[in-house]
This record gives sequence, C-alpha cells and structure tokens, in this order.
Amino acid sequence: MNGTTIPFHSGELEAQRRAGAGDVASWATGFIRSFMPEQHREFYTALPFLVVSTGDEEGRVWTTILEGPPGFVASPDPRTLNLAMQPDLLDPIAATLRSGTDIGVLGIEPATRRRNRLSGSTRPEGDGIAIDVRQTFGNCPQYIREREWRRVERTEPATVKTAKELSADQVARIEAADTLFIGTGHRAEEDAASNGYDASHRGGEPGFVQVVDANRLRIPDYAGNNFFNTIGNLVADSRVGLLFVDFATGGLLQVTGRAEVDWTASGADDPAVRRIIDVTVEAVVERPAALSLRWERDDSAVRRLAITRKVVEAEGVASFYLAPVDDQPLAPFEAGQHLPIELNVPGKAAKVRRTYSLSGAPTGETYRLTVKREPEGVASRFLHDGVDVGDVIETRRPSGDFVVSCGQCPLVFVSAGVGLTPMLAMLHTIAMEAGSRRAWFVHGTRDGAHHALREEVDRLLGTRPNFGKRVLYSRPRAEDRLGQDYDAEGRVTAEMLLALDAGPDAHYMLCGPPAFLADIRSGLEAAGVPAENVEFETFGPTG
Repeated sequence: MNGTTIPFHSGELEAQRRAGAGDVASWATGFIRSFMPEQHREFYTALPFLVVSTGDEEGRVWTTILEGPPGFVASPDPRTLNLAMQPDLLDPIAATLRSGTDIGVLGIEPATRRRNRLSGSTRPEGDGIAIDVRQTFGNCPQYIREREWRRVERTEPATVKTAKELSADQVARIEAADTLFIGTGHRAEEDAASNGYDASHRGGEPGFVQVVDANRLRIPDYAGNNFFNTIGNLVADSRVGLLFVDFATGGLLQVTGRAEVDWTASGADDPAVRRIIDVTVEAVVERPAALSLRWERDDSAVRRLAITRKVVEAEGVASFYLAPVDDQPLAPFEAGQHLPIELNVPGKAAKVRRTYSLSGAPTGETYRLTVKREPEGVASRFLHDGVDVGDVIETRRPSGDFVVSCGQCPLVFVSAGVGLTPMLAMLHTIAMEAGSRRAWFVHGTRDGAHHALREEVDRLLGTRPNFGKRVLYSRPRAEDRLGQDYDAEGRVTAEMLLALDAGPDAHYMLCGPPAFLADIRSGLEAAGVPAENVEFETFGPTG
C-alpha cells in the first residue's frame, strides 16, 4: 500500500499498544485493501446515502451525509466511486469537497446492519465528485439499530443555525440519540496509505452519549476490530467531527471540536465500556430537514423465539434451537448469515445485543445458534449459564452478506474453532443442490474435546463423492491420537489449501479469528488466487 506494508500510522499503533491489542499490524494488512472488492462496490452503489468526514477550510473536522437520486453512486473501477451530486452549500465542508480533499467514507445500511469503510481523496468529476480510494475494509454489524428508509419531497427552504455551544433542544436530541457518526483525521509528512480521514459509526441505548454541559460530551468506546482508526487518529490529532441525525425529519446536527481519550473509562456504569472519548465542543451547525431521506425503526421485526433444545456440542460450545412462540413462520435466511439477538441479562439496565451465525440448515423449522462461552462474554455466559429450554429471547431478521455467491464453482470451506458455524449451514445447502459441485471442508481446532459438530459434518460430507475433508488439531490429546477424528497435527495454512488443487475458479470461504484469516487470505492471494475468490467472516471474543 503506497510503499508500506503497515496500514497504520503511529497514533493507531500507540492506541493498539495502550489497549493491549497485541501486534495488530502483523495480521490486519490482510483485511485492509487499496481497492474495493466486488461485493463492496455493489454495496456502495446500491446505497441512497454515504456518511463522510473531512476538514473545512479552517482545518476543523466535520461529519455529514451525502445523498442523491437512486443510483447516484457509481464505481467505474475497484479504486473509484463517482457521486452524481453536489454537496449542500450550507454544509460546512461543501467547499473542500467540491475542490478536492482527503475524505473518510462510511457506507451503512441500517435495515440489514451492513457497513463498510474507506478513505481516499475527492476531485471534481463532471457535474459531481469522484472519490479515489486509498484504504478500504469491512466492519462488523454490532451496535447498528435497524431502520428502513424512504424518500420525501423536500418542500422546506434550506436553513442553517450556527453556534459555539449546544442549545437546550440540541442537548435533548443528543440525549435521545441511539446513533452517532464520528469523523477523525491524521496526516503525516510522508505519503502514507494511513493518511487522511475516517468516518465511523457508534451506537447504543438512547442516552449512550452523555451530555456533561453545553460544551462537553462523553462518548463510550466498546470492543471493536482492534484497528483503532478513530482512537488512533485522536491520539495523533485531537480534532473531531460528530453527526447526530434526526431520522424522522432528515435534520442534521453537526458538531466539531477537540477530543481526548479517557483510557480508564472513569465514571462509566457499563463494564463493557473500554474507553471514553471526551469531546469539547467548538462549533455547532444545525440543518433542519437537510435530507430528503427519512428513517423509521422497524420494531415489528422483533421476534420472540423460544429455546426448544440446548445441546452441548464440545467443551465450552453449545447449540440453541429456536422456534416461534406464535404461529408465524420463521423468516428465511441464506446459509452463512447471522441472527441478531437481544437478551435481558440480570444486572444490565439495557438489553445486550449480539449477532451469532446460524449453524443449521436454512430449510429447517427452527433456527440454530452454536455459541462458544467466552470467559468475559456477557451474552455468551448468559446463554450458557442462565438460559434453558422453554426460555424466550428476542431476535431480529437474519442478515449478512457472507454467503456463497457463485453458481457451481468449487468451494473450500475453511474454519477455526467455532468459525465452523456458517460453514456448516453452507454445507447443508450445497449437500441439497443438484449437480456435482466439488467442495472441501477444512477445519482446525485444539483437540477432540473442542471439536464441535463433527458427526454432523461427516454425515453431510458422506452424501456426495465429490466432497472432501481435512481436519487439524493444534494440540491433540493422547486419546485423539488413537482415533480417526483428525488428519494431521498443526494449523490450517494457505499452502495446505492450495495443495487441494481446487482449481482456478474455486471460492475460498474463511471464518475464524482475525489473525488466522489474515494469514490464510494473504497466502492465497500471494499465490495468485483472485481477491474476489476469497471471502471471509471474522469473529472475536466479544461474547
């Protein structure tokens, strides 16, 4: 990437160190690209709006929303987005966007909880704006509130209110918000890929952003992807831009200021809060009805499902079978998608929200979640220790784009630990297909005690002569060596996958911890496997 193998600047590296995240740079390069994969291009070009962050002519950071007519985002190539629109002249960053500037972009689809991020630079392009991509990567769906959008005809004249502090009405809006967009930036003297701006999303229960007074806000920071783009930018440059959206009216409340990171999270009531971003407000811009878009919470999407079975699958791993408590059928899902759940955990004032991959067949009459118990995981410990057959939990529609996207191409399913869950759902699906698609199931785990769902996998693999399997134990027990449950000792590697000789059209579906995925993905692409043929889903111990 622009002559460097490390996609992070010194502020991000310092934030990773202070957070105890380990050597993130050693594996994260595999997730951060200098071009958009085909899935990301399709995603961006289908969106009705983009969240962007950049600086104004005075160097202050602002975050805003750019919208346009259907199809206003185009991607002529993997390194470019073209926007068929011009920013509102009342937007504080209109001038710099039109003339050309560094920019951070967040593509987010609240209805499906998908999001991707990129950074780059803008330049005039015809009657619109072009964005040249510098870095791009995907994001997990945690903390996104589901909302459906619609358009209205804008009849009110555009207006703007400016101030140096928050008014009482603006404070009330922030205290009622469950969503915040935050922009930060950094630029070193050298031409590094990590230069530029970042636009990111934060979410929580209404009031998760604390208003200390008219000039100070406190924003909780939770466990994330360990890249620390936002926090790392603030370590290097304290300038920050916040955006609060009035989803009912299309109004935008933009705040710019300076931020400091409270690494102790002092005063936080929620133990899940890892850090707090303290923001000092310097300027406020309120633009009522600035957008033609309106969003509505789809509370009808919440389903109450009863646990009909709870099965221990391996050490620290259990499956939960869910069925409706009413007479309505379950929403369909594609193999590989995940299910958002909402738990009422004792001692927690707010619902605990998590997403877990669906591990059963999409044609079943129940959903199945297979969950690893994380020692510090609030949700996973509650599911394992506090939930039993007959209990009811709340869920939302299955979502996610980690699905098989090719017709009859060969498939190599690659997983580590509980990462086998979406792979198993995919294996169920292709086992029912017509045709003779080739597939391999490659799985790595610690030992036989931690090897979940092996009988089910073997049964499905046995249904087709063109299915293969490779299982590795990293630390097999003495009793494992006497059986036939694994093929080799060690860990899954790219070289091993290439030795399967799946062919140039094979798609590799990867799921596991970030370092595991990054190493395999980098190895495959270095050997000439096209980037669009390597798809992945990551997980971490957020529990």
